[in-house]
Amino acid sequence: MSDAVDVVCDAVRSIRRETSERPPAEAVVEALLALEKQSKRHRQPMGFDRLLGSWRLGFVTGTQKTRKRAGVVLGAGRYLPGWVEIRLSYARVEETSPETGATSEWERGRVENSVRLGMLTFTLTGPVKFLKRNRLLAFDFTRAKVQLFGRTLFDRYANKGQERESIISDKEIHDIRQSQRPGVPTCHGSGRGRHPG
Repeated sequence: MSDAVDVVCDAVRSIRRETSERPPAEAVVEALLALEKQSKRHRQPMGFDRLLGSWRLGFVTGTQKTRKRAGVVLGAGRYLPGWVEIRLSYARVEETSPETGATSEWERGRVENSVRLGMLTFTLTGPVKFLKRNRLLAFDFTRAKVQLFGRTLFDRYANKGQERESIISDKEIHDIRQSQRPGVPTCHGSGRGRHPG
């Protein structure tokens, strides 16, 4: 399994521009799948704390269904170009009352997904539920923000976001966007996602 870890860590170093050599995309996908398989077998516990902070996305794979639609563009996996900056940020929400608080099964937080292309930034934010027992991150993007040269052009709830945000804690897990968080090497984070419907 150390070969898979080495491939993924080499990919991370190339994304961070610490080295000019990068493993082929197919090798990175194979390594990620091997690590995910190992994680499912061993079921190592992982807390929400390991996700807190800001993560730069440097490699994408997509589901098999998405890859069929994207065809050659996505292939089995793809490094993102350096001029595109995509960040995922996770923060814990401090609980204020038993009605909105976390239970022993899940924790609450916020997610922010921002895409920067030059001076244009597009950001989606929303609530998160992290289910501890199966390391499942459920989320819903409820707000959208667009900025150009640092100036906000648009910032509001999107698609009934205020309603959806107030009820996420009551929704069943299969009704919310999800991302499985496998136990992977400390040199990076990874996840696989799906949306109901």
